[in-house]
Amino acid sequence: MGTVGRVAQQEEITPLEHRTTTVEQGPFCLARCTCGWRGPARRARSLARTDAQNHTRPIAAESL
Repeated sequence: MGTVGRVAQQEEITPLEHRTTTVEQGPFCLARCTCGWRGPARRARSLARTDAQNHTRPIAAESL
């Protein structure tokens, strides 16, 4: 038998894991997530990045 080469494994994203990125569309930038969420179109990249950070931030449990 021949030798088997080493194959890099792709990272698996679990359904509960959120991976965000920013995408430019013309003069606008928006945040997208692997869960399907899309942020609003922004003219400033920094605002799109903030939208992405806010989306992935854990929600604090409300105390009663």
